[in-house]
Amino acid sequence: MSNLPASILNALRTVLPNPDTFYPLHEPEFSLETWNLLKECLDSGWVSSVGKYVDQFEEQFCDITGAQYAIATTNGTAALHLALHLAKVQRDDEVITPTLTFVATTNAISYCGAVPHFVDSDPITLGVCPDKLSDYLNQIAVMRNGICYNKKTNRNITALMVVHIFGRPAQIKKLRVLADKWNLELIEDAAEALGSEESSVFIGSNSKFAAFSFNGNKIITTGGGGVLATSDFSVWKRAKHLSTTAKQQHAWEYSHDEIGFNYRMPNINAAMGCAQLNCLKDFLNRKRELSNHYLSAFQKVKGIQFIQEAPNTKINYWLNILQLNKPNLELRNEILEVTNKSNIMTRPIWNLMHNLPMYSSSPRMHDLSTASNLFASIINIPSSPSLISSRLN
Repeated sequence: MSNLPASILNALRTVLPNPDTFYPLHEPEFSLETWNLLKECLDSGWVSSVGKYVDQFEEQFCDITGAQYAIATTNGTAALHLALHLAKVQRDDEVITPTLTFVATTNAISYCGAVPHFVDSDPITLGVCPDKLSDYLNQIAVMRNGICYNKKTNRNITALMVVHIFGRPAQIKKLRVLADKWNLELIEDAAEALGSEESSVFIGSNSKFAAFSFNGNKIITTGGGGVLATSDFSVWKRAKHLSTTAKQQHAWEYSHDEIGFNYRMPNINAAMGCAQLNCLKDFLNRKRELSNHYLSAFQKVKGIQFIQEAPNTKINYWLNILQLNKPNLELRNEILEVTNKSNIMTRPIWNLMHNLPMYSSSPRMHDLSTASNLFASIINIPSSPSLISSRLN
């Protein structure tokens, strides 16, 4: 048996010292303001999708991230589905998406009746590899009257769904050029990337479609919730209408002019989000400090590395990442077992989408080796911002 699991546990203990304390992967942290705003919602009775905090949350989100428009949704998956719908993804269209992602990305494509088309990842950013995708599209795609078709299936390829894995910015500039070349709508799954930057610009702030998540384990939380951010006024206007069941404004009438979605974030969740956004800068600073402690702890551990930022990016360190120097599924699982049994929650990356039964027949690149290697080598470790506070007390 390798001694690496024990070495990793020892390194983790220099940052997470108490063996009797359970260290979760990422737990939420709430300020006194959160409690006050929630109480105000309860006292007022405005707890559902009508209330002042929904609009306030959207405005704060734009102020902080630089996004031009934001639509608060019930969760990040709803934001993705809304983006795909507004990108005019139709039944039986294909959407290029990484096989290395959380299942919600792929499920949102399926909600449209569309077909996920899986591609490989970049070993540094963990997102879609633009060079490999470019070569692949040159092989399997053809343009006809301005529409991209898959030569093998003869289906339209309508969109490219890019995922910023663990808050690490994908090579969005290269991917945008590629999407424009093949006339694909570019959709950013930024569920994990709030506060991350590329070239000093917040992820998703200049995108036509960027979906964020505020689930209980995210960098900030609204309990459950998401945002569709957009730089396009017409997208914002349509998204706002569709997310509120396509109800036409009227003092008392219930009139709906098309099939919409009940995707509007409730006021009580938005109130929590307003308080959380006020803490975002502090969360990011403490998480960066935590990552520096981990970097120091793992510098002398052979066989594994602590993953840092790619050049020209600034990441939110939503989840800190350890990566085996060589992919080894058996060793990865041994490390997971040792750490979890020691009250330190660690997790592997998600199962690759093309290996899930409902997506096993979806089109894909022949070579998905980078994603497979990452699956067999990545481990997430505790990343809560509160770890810095408790560690320094």
